[in-house]
Amino acid sequence: MSTKHPLPGSERTIEHGTQVVGQCDPAERIEVFVMLRRQQQAQFDALMSRIEAGDPSVKPLSREALAKDYGAAPADIAKVKAFAVAHGLTVVREDAAARSVLLSGTVAQFQSAFEVKLQQFQHHTAGSFRGRTGPVSVPDDLRDVIEAVLGLDNRPQARPHFRIRPPFEAARARQASFTPPQLATLYHFPQGDGAGQCVGIIELGGGYNTADLRSYFGALGVSMPSVKSVGVDQGGNKPSGDPNGPDGEVTLDIEIVGAIAPGASIAVYFTQNSDAGFIDAVSRAVHDTANKPSVISISWGAPESVWTAQSMQAFNSVLQSAAALGVTICAASGDSGSSDGSGSGDQVDFPASSPYVLACGGTSVTAAGSSITREVVWNDGEQGGASGGGVSAAFPLPTWQKGLSASTSGGGHKALSGRGVPDVAGDASPLTGYSVLIDGTQTVIGGTSAVAPLWAALIARINAAKGQPAGFVNPKLYQTAGVCNDITQGNNGSFAAAKGWDACTGLGSPNGQKVAAAL
Repeated sequence: MSTKHPLPGSERTIEHGTQVVGQCDPAERIEVFVMLRRQQQAQFDALMSRIEAGDPSVKPLSREALAKDYGAAPADIAKVKAFAVAHGLTVVREDAAARSVLLSGTVAQFQSAFEVKLQQFQHHTAGSFRGRTGPVSVPDDLRDVIEAVLGLDNRPQARPHFRIRPPFEAARARQASFTPPQLATLYHFPQGDGAGQCVGIIELGGGYNTADLRSYFGALGVSMPSVKSVGVDQGGNKPSGDPNGPDGEVTLDIEIVGAIAPGASIAVYFTQNSDAGFIDAVSRAVHDTANKPSVISISWGAPESVWTAQSMQAFNSVLQSAAALGVTICAASGDSGSSDGSGSGDQVDFPASSPYVLACGGTSVTAAGSSITREVVWNDGEQGGASGGGVSAAFPLPTWQKGLSASTSGGGHKALSGRGVPDVAGDASPLTGYSVLIDGTQTVIGGTSAVAPLWAALIARINAAKGQPAGFVNPKLYQTAGVCNDITQGNNGSFAAAKGWDACTGLGSPNGQKVAAAL
């Protein structure tokens, strides 16, 4: 047998507040997702640097071309399969385009294959899960082939970024809420319904009821969009009946996209809430040759510090593929201000902090008739939530953010030392939130969760009008002045709004027509 080596970045530590409560059943069957290196990596990196620079001569790759030139090499897949057979593991699925191999086997077989010890853990908020500590080890001949081994542990990885409006208080009797079409008007979205486009939505639990959607779109006078559920890794459309749970997230996302771009088809990718499930669902959406989403909305995330380096790199690599394919990814920047609810200083939320996504922060909107009279950073205090934003500790400064600085609440300015979050913003305060129908209940929801599908619907309209995908939009948005409504008031904790880009609302909320012209 060849010697095994720890896979860089795969180390897991015991999170504060977690304890071991028992051993895993060695005969329990589990699935593990192995991500492989990209062939022609140097050539791909050269292509990405042109895309990141906003080079207009670069055309998006087709899914077929990406698979052929930059997928996993057949020889690498063969090595992983031989390793699986040697350890009694079954290959459930191999996908050269997505550079992934899904393996199935018993806990005992995986412990032996990757030299890990799987145990049952209990955490006060995450509940009970299968976990491990230390690194994952792989044999000599797979050392450079395997980028990540995910799914040995199934701890909940991310949380949905939505906030349900708290009950009315007398002092706040003048609270307003908006339907998605009203916000599309306030934000001057270009005409259109997204016909011919597909919007992918990623969900880590919960579900939607078609009766809710019919009734909601019917009341708005909007035609019912085509919504299909795509199950990934045992995930599926499973409504819990609780509007305060993940159903709130799922339904909110669909209702916002569907109300603004009813002509677009909506593919909802349901998966398990684990790093393996999350990454695999986004990968399946990006590489989906049947539904071919041109824009993907992600309203789930977690502070950078709770991700392993291998998970983050594997996820970021999928997001790079999306940029190469011309698929726009909109991700919520988080609802817990500059700390991202981490309890350990300032942090940004991932995947919003990936340089390959359009990170969507939050504002609070006051309007009269069809115009906005005031728009400030969303910050409803500790309990009410605030726009996530700050500076990434994991990703370097992208070319298109060079020279920018983050204004701090103390009145200072910090030159960006890493990727600044968010890029853009939109209405997110539950006090000025979105009227939606969830599990038969009419309610008002906010959160940056609502902003990702809002921008995704705008991009779908733009793509439909252009007849081609806007693709990786960040360089163009940063290079064109004045496409967003600049937000200059408010803070999200440590960071303050300022003229131009800031770490609360990015470039600002959309002026849809100007965004369309810039793209």
